[in-house]
Amino acid sequence: MAKECNEFTQKLYAKRLISDEQFEAIKAYGSRGLFSLHYELRFLLYLGILLFTSGIGTLIYKNIDSIGHSAVLGLLFLLIGIGFYFCFKKAKGFHKDEVLFDNPVYDYIVLLCTILSCIFIGYLQYQYSIFGYGLSSLVCSFVGFVCAYYFDNKSALSIGITGLATFIGITSTPKSLLESEIYSNPSLTFSGIALGGLLILCELYSNKIALKKHFQLVFLAFALQLIGVCGIAGLLESHWYIFVFLLAVLLYFFYKKSHEIGSTFLFVFTVLYGYIGFNILLFKLFDNIDFSEIWPVITILTPLYFIGSIFGFIKVIQHFNKQKA
Repeated sequence: MAKECNEFTQKLYAKRLISDEQFEAIKAYGSRGLFSLHYELRFLLYLGILLFTSGIGTLIYKNIDSIGHSAVLGLLFLLIGIGFYFCFKKAKGFHKDEVLFDNPVYDYIVLLCTILSCIFIGYLQYQYSIFGYGLSSLVCSFVGFVCAYYFDNKSALSIGITGLATFIGITSTPKSLLESEIYSNPSLTFSGIALGGLLILCELYSNKIALKKHFQLVFLAFALQLIGVCGIAGLLESHWYIFVFLLAVLLYFFYKKSHEIGSTFLFVFTVLYGYIGFNILLFKLFDNIDFSEIWPVITILTPLYFIGSIFGFIKVIQHFNKQKA
């Protein structure tokens, strides 16, 4: 088709029915070829699932008195059952290597069913208190891990890891970030670092036995965020010196891992958390020094320091990308 179109354009140009500018524009447009809508369509599917589950939650919240608890639970159970029926029917079973559905739409059905399952479990706990304290998050995490490994779904794995973080008391909602729950509760810093270490061990063991090795980046990404945030929170505590060595060792591990697997995401956040930690230690050091006599010099050097930091940050990322390429 492209060849025929090019020949037709040449004939039009030979007969002077189109100008030089039009001929060049048509040639440039034709040279683009076909382009894929794969990622755009997958994004729309993902967005549609989030909107659908959000809509169900809003509908339940606003009409719970007229709908009834049993009807809501029954509807959720029916939707989950239908979704999992088709997923199990089309799935190729559990394999240690990466196994994909013939149609990628089923990956999003798995994600939808996993989210609906968590809504069902959460609603069951809220209304009837079937599970013990905090166990509903652990059950949601279990559902996420089962769906992730059986259906080979990274989104379900993310839900499973998030459920574990919620179980130990770490949440990533805007409310928790604004109220600084992690920074006001020292026990959460140790819990978060311990969970991050557990995820690292899971990643290392999975690589050793060749179990879903493509899940590696998901485990490392969550581990880095947990260790980075909780480690920085630890540096703000009175026993901050404990976290200096711990954070330095773990960030060095992620630095090596980012080069090993060529992940810009891991590298950027490793450098970012390292930079924040370094500045916290720098301020702790300067806190014991009297700068009253050289304060004008400090006010000049501080903006230069941060500008230089931004420039250096950009340069190290560019250097990393060149090495990766």
